[in-house]
Amino acid sequence: MSVVIAGCGDLGTEIGLRLAGQGHEVLGLRRRAELLPPPLTGIAVDLSTEVPELPGDVELLVVATAADGRTPEAYRAAYVDGLHHLFDGLRAAGALPRRALLVSSTAVCGDADGGEVTEDTPPDPSTPTARILLEAEELFHEQFPHGTVLRLSGIYGPGRTRLIDKVRSGDGAAGAAWTNRIHRDDAAAAAVHLLTMDAQPLTLYLGTDDEPVPELEVLEFLAQELGVPRPEDVPEADAPRRGSKRLSNRRLRESGVELRHPTYREGYRAVLAGEGVRHP
Repeated sequence: MSVVIAGCGDLGTEIGLRLAGQGHEVLGLRRRAELLPPPLTGIAVDLSTEVPELPGDVELLVVATAADGRTPEAYRAAYVDGLHHLFDGLRAAGALPRRALLVSSTAVCGDADGGEVTEDTPPDPSTPTARILLEAEELFHEQFPHGTVLRLSGIYGPGRTRLIDKVRSGDGAAGAAWTNRIHRDDAAAAAVHLLTMDAQPLTLYLGTDDEPVPELEVLEFLAQELGVPRPEDVPEADAPRRGSKRLSNRRLRESGVELRHPTYREGYRAVLAGEGVRHP
């Protein structure tokens, strides 16, 4: 079965390797195709400006593109222009994927003032980049009405050590706002599950672990694991303003997804132990 993964960075490559391990032929689209590990096959293409040449027998499609920067221009090039060029390539090849999945972000959910957010919560993007992500989701569903959008919370895992570095450097101050995260391997496993499950997946899932948690609690845990001083508790009024929400993964769990790292504790212990590799 032919699989195309548009955007083979760290997450897309991990998804591809897992699908290849199930016996699928995986074709990855990225600017530097030579960086893809075997058995993945690559096509060098910049989807923000180029239409890819694709085979006609694509059965599974994953869109996991990433922006080069955090500007609206970079997001539009990656998520909107990239989708248009990808769809042009699929039409030119006469390809009709049986299932399609778009990796998006829970940034489109906005700020819930600490409340629970589910797939039924109306999106409320509060930044220009989040609004572009929502536009990309709508564009994807115009092309694939039964396709699946997987909105991921903050990804961490091999080589993603921002919080660990903050704690090690003594710059680990944090407020009490709720945060949400998912280990890279669990994000990849969720995508593979939704693509290959027997039942037709729903059109939207939140990809996050079992335990929303204030960032301060995560930093305190990391400080204890690292044996360094406890991070400073920043008063709420002085803490950086970010969307505070408690994401629910109930729908994802009910689909049959099993998380290897159900909370930040298992996940960060794996990162600290050096488990896994970040793909270039």
